[in-house]
Amino acid sequence: QVQLVESGGGLVQAGGSLRLSCVVSGSLVRFNSMNWYRQAPGKRREVVAAWRMGGYENYADSVKGRFTISRDNAKNTMYLQMNSLKAEDTAVYLCNVRDSWKGEDYWGKGTLVTVSS
Repeated sequence: QVQLVESGGGLVQAGGSLRLSCVVSGSLVRFNSMNWYRQAPGKRREVVAAWRMGGYENYADSVKGRFTISRDNAKNTMYLQMNSLKAEDTAVYLCNVRDSWKGEDYWGKGTLVTVSS
């Protein structure tokens, strides 16, 4: 069973930065999809950053130019660099990896990011 553990959340002032990490048990390279989601209180879960095998990246319009998804295969870790944070970025952030060929889909439990205005 693959486990994902997020870290790096916390309280930050508007305009500040945070880097979230997600350590994946086992090898990260076998997954062809890597994503960061967030869920704010009373709102639907939404994808904020996505990576696909081949180097494709996509971001939610609300975070474009501010958030960056990356990975370190040697550390089996994916990251979400978040800059110029806004109060509306406050949410629980969850990492997700998928192997679409095998139909595998794994989630972390989330890390809370709170941005004070």
